[in-house]
Amino acid sequence: MLSFLKKRYIIPVLAGGFLFVGASFKQDFFEIAKQLEIFTTMFKTVNQNYVDEVNPGEMMDKAIKSMLADLDPYTNYFNEQDVVRFKINSTGEYTGIGAMINRKEGRLIIVEPYKNFPADKAGLKAGDEIVQIGDVNLVDFKEDAGTLLRGAKNTKVDIKYKRQGKLLSTQLVLDEVEVKAVPFYTMLSDKTTGYIVLTQFNSKASSETKDALLKLKTEGATKIILDLRGNPGGLLHEAVNICNLFVPQNEIIVTTKSKNEKHNNTYKTQKQPVDLDIPLAVLVDGKSASASEIVAGALQDLDRAVIIGTRSFGKGLVQRPLDLSYGTQVKVTISRYYTPSGRCIQALDYAHKDKDGKATRTDSKNYNAFKTRKGRTVYDGGGIQPDIELAEAKQSTVASALVKSDGIFNFVTEYYYKNPTLGTTIPALTDTDFANFKAFLKKENFQLDTETEVALKKTMEAAKKEKIDESITVEYQQLLSALHKSEEKELEKNKTEIKNLILDEIIKRYQYREGLYLYYSKSNPEITKALGVLSNTLEYNKILKK
Repeated sequence: MLSFLKKRYIIPVLAGGFLFVGASFKQDFFEIAKQLEIFTTMFKTVNQNYVDEVNPGEMMDKAIKSMLADLDPYTNYFNEQDVVRFKINSTGEYTGIGAMINRKEGRLIIVEPYKNFPADKAGLKAGDEIVQIGDVNLVDFKEDAGTLLRGAKNTKVDIKYKRQGKLLSTQLVLDEVEVKAVPFYTMLSDKTTGYIVLTQFNSKASSETKDALLKLKTEGATKIILDLRGNPGGLLHEAVNICNLFVPQNEIIVTTKSKNEKHNNTYKTQKQPVDLDIPLAVLVDGKSASASEIVAGALQDLDRAVIIGTRSFGKGLVQRPLDLSYGTQVKVTISRYYTPSGRCIQALDYAHKDKDGKATRTDSKNYNAFKTRKGRTVYDGGGIQPDIELAEAKQSTVASALVKSDGIFNFVTEYYYKNPTLGTTIPALTDTDFANFKAFLKKENFQLDTETEVALKKTMEAAKKEKIDESITVEYQQLLSALHKSEEKELEKNKTEIKNLILDEIIKRYQYREGLYLYYSKSNPEITKALGVLSNTLEYNKILKK
């Protein structure tokens, strides 16, 4: 819980501070009041006089969200429906269909059904497109279709969906869904190392991690691997509590700093630890963010764990949801995170943007050095740099583009229906399979939409508006052709990585996510490296200067 930094101030300085803040507040208040009056007058005038009917709620929703988007990606306005989703993400519990769904280009796609929950029981598979819920045709439905799939327990919902070109129907029976923070843990093959997967920091993250740790210790675990890869973060106090499992009571884990004094806090461990001595390795990647980085950064600064993988995301901005009227909320960035050594986790500077409006990133030559408790040198610059960096843990640009464009997802959907009896068999993907994948991309005319390709296409769009496209069409096609050839080379260059991503998606289709974690526990290179380090006491102690 909270433990505030105690500071002593000289009385005259404090009084002067109040005078300054008071004057500043009056100026800000007048400017805010003035701008609100202008906006209110404008909003009423447009709604009353515009030639066609307008929806005031939609206009205001877009206006607020567009305004906040100019600050940073994390300061967000939540309408009533958004508030419900936010609470689900915080608690990990809701009543619904038990599936990850994605609305993309107007289509509602099942991304991943959770094992033994309503969507799975009704026979829905990854790749299915829901086209109708009850009497609502989603083609004409512009709101959040996910709200139609939530309700009271045992509510029956009839849906129609498309699968491989066929229109099918089924009935979903809504049920309570609990998204586990720790969906998997096991003893590894050496019989002495426990492996814990932590995928989010909801309200049960620390209790589930503690339960897994205690269970593994009873099974003989004398070493632990904590996997935070892909974990986007969540509740701050849960990150502190998870660190508390391995570090003493009253240890500083993270500090938050802000222009607003009331948001300057120091967070310390509050309980007795579970195990102060068990060797610990923490896995991170480019998608480990926020609370994940607090855990990794604190354990690194305190020399309590070896961090393995690739530099984490660098999300060090702290948000707090604040209630507004009519059941709405605004989630506001109030401060920045700092690790025990004083490192700022944040990678991007949203206050200083480049000519394209993108947040700037600190150049590596400008990183600042800090010291861990035992004197090891660590750096800021955004995110947590591992003690052991693995090249294979970093996702290539072309692989990221394939994931973002659903190239791998859609290929595996087709693969799944061509190989319906694969079951628990782990296929060995061959060069022929990879060639089939590339042929699939061409057949479906997949656009990788790398940053370079997007920029080139935008240039051509601008040329068309300015009616100069005819004069550069030949050069444009030549550049586009060269870019596609370059992307083809990148596909081959990163073939092993892409094949592994394809295999991961295949395993999920047949064995759910639990099957993927089980596969990782036997063959993943980052886990293999962590096993090696934990098994070599000399290397482990040398890294941590023990």
